[in-house]
Amino acid sequence: MSESLLFHRTYEHESSSKWVVFVHGAGGSSTTWFKQIAAFRKNFNVLLIDLRGHGRSNHFSQIKEFINKQYSFKVVSQDILDVLDHLNIKSAHFVGMSLGTIIIRNLAELAQDRVSSMVLAGAITRFNFRSQFLIKMGDMTKNIMPYMWLYKLFSYVVMPQKSQKESRHVFTREAKKLCQKEFKRWFKLAADVNPLMRYFKDKELAIPTLYLMGANDYLFMKPVEEMVAVHQHSQLLQIPECGHVCNIDRPKEFNKYAIEFIAAQ
Repeated sequence: MSESLLFHRTYEHESSSKWVVFVHGAGGSSTTWFKQIAAFRKNFNVLLIDLRGHGRSNHFSQIKEFINKQYSFKVVSQDILDVLDHLNIKSAHFVGMSLGTIIIRNLAELAQDRVSSMVLAGAITRFNFRSQFLIKMGDMTKNIMPYMWLYKLFSYVVMPQKSQKESRHVFTREAKKLCQKEFKRWFKLAADVNPLMRYFKDKELAIPTLYLMGANDYLFMKPVEEMVAVHQHSQLLQIPECGHVCNIDRPKEFNKYAIEFIAAQ
């Protein structure tokens, strides 16, 4: 595998021509989809990717041409397109979690013909006042506070309930694989979220989109409801008794809704 490519793993189906690409959130890795792989590979070809600096794509932080470059949503989206080109995948259905949903939407902006549908789970469509305050606080302290302290704080704010303990544990475990410098590169992307999502709200793409949200995802639910209300090609499903990382909190329901949606496209 080329060192300029993201780490990726494929599971090919014996008869299906559909590809499903999974894009994890910030601080996670492709292993956070461990409750999805078996169900999805029964129905589709599956592509798992580790975003740059995450999981087994941590080699990106050692490549000379990337060391001092600032990340952008365009850059990290192009990383995924490079993997699709490498595997000769012309188009695919995309499933994303949290920050991964923004990357998928941006990828669709860059190459709409490559995206057959989008399942955007725990979607971030706007940072509200509370989340903006957290990001501002993190920005002020990111050079003096160990990044894992910040990450654990954010994970408790985003996933505060007892039932979300497993989700917090999984993402905290994966975030430990990041280095401080890599964390700060990704943290800087937060400043681009609201302007980018305002643009995406005004410019809907004609791509079937399912927003799959935990009913208890109190930070991000209302902005998603506002987005779906003005978009013709989007729908929202809420999973009861479930928080932000709904693919881990309620995997059976998540898999059922996402697979049915993709199969219908």
